[in-house]
Amino acid sequence: MVRPRLAPARLRPRDVVRVGGVGLRTRPLRAFLSALGIAIGIAAMVAVVGISASSRAELDRLLDDLGTNLLTVGPGQTIFGADATLPTESVAMIRRIAPVTAAAAAGRLSDVKVYRSDRIPKVETNGLAAYAATLDLLDTIGGRVHSGTWLNAATNRYPAVVLGSAAASRLGIGAAGPAVRVLIGGRWFTVVGVLAPTPLAPELDSAALVGWPAASTYLGFDGHPTTVYTRSRESAVEAVRSVLAATANPSAPNEVEVSRPSDALAAQRATDRTFTGLLLGLGAVALLVGGVGVANTMVISVLERRAEIGLRRSLGATRGQIRVQFLAESLLLSALGGLGGVLLGIGVTTGYAVSQAWPTIVPAWALAGGVGATLVIGGFAGLYPAIRASRLSPTEALAAP
Repeated sequence: MVRPRLAPARLRPRDVVRVGGVGLRTRPLRAFLSALGIAIGIAAMVAVVGISASSRAELDRLLDDLGTNLLTVGPGQTIFGADATLPTESVAMIRRIAPVTAAAAAGRLSDVKVYRSDRIPKVETNGLAAYAATLDLLDTIGGRVHSGTWLNAATNRYPAVVLGSAAASRLGIGAAGPAVRVLIGGRWFTVVGVLAPTPLAPELDSAALVGWPAASTYLGFDGHPTTVYTRSRESAVEAVRSVLAATANPSAPNEVEVSRPSDALAAQRATDRTFTGLLLGLGAVALLVGGVGVANTMVISVLERRAEIGLRRSLGATRGQIRVQFLAESLLLSALGGLGGVLLGIGVTTGYAVSQAWPTIVPAWALAGGVGATLVIGGFAGLYPAIRASRLSPTEALAAP
């Protein structure tokens, strides 16, 4: 009579988790300290990434204020050397470019002078100029009002003016008001606002800005813009710049001048590359430290649990099941440390960002990468101890002191 060959019982996924957790439950203090070491490494990585990302977000905001995505379009010269003009439809056509987020225009009023009163000699212009402005000009150039208000749908059509900071100073006007008037092109305009200095458009500091319709009605404006200010997505600044001339004046793109992107854009990209290299380096070091901690813990665990391994082998556990047990234990330990490190890193990042009045940014890739990389490194770190444990024979393991 041939006896049937006994087959070892298969471990289901639930059994693997339970068996892998035995070592963690029986030695909770060691498991906690080992997970804490991993958590500190992962928290350091997440905190470095999060603080750097938050700092970069603040830097990007400051660089945006410097106009990294601001381009200006203006008329150049014709092939005969005469001054060219932009079409009246140029602003509307530029707004149709998909990456363009905002487009506003200013049109200089030639031969229109600005005076504080009609008693000022005409030769004393103080270098002031009058401009027609679209309503979205202030937002596009990142300007702000120092006193009064900016032009709106009502004042845009009537004799109202907003003065640049230098213009108001030269005219002796400290604040806007219904009783404050200036003479523009021989007509009185009420000063409804005074701007703060505009570093992105310094030519407007010494300007008197009136509404586009009002300039046509009262000052003979022909509707041709002299400067179009555009904002576009950061990633598409160069692409937008390459099509601006042809879009603003399709019939004569060679008669259009387009500004180059701000040097701050190049500085922003260089900063991004530096931050990326720094984050990758520090993250790799943190993960390496965590992996060494897992490997050390698992090797010691194998050495201390040789009797347990021998007993399990003598009761029928296969080498594969021993490997799975210790590998599962290593992965569980890594997962606990990774999740704890992620939470700790988020807390550190949030606290530091709030203390610096920065936006709190923790990239999702850092969270997922922290846990995922910990599991991968934990798996590799636990692989050798698991193989070593599976190679112990039952008699050798049980005979160990």
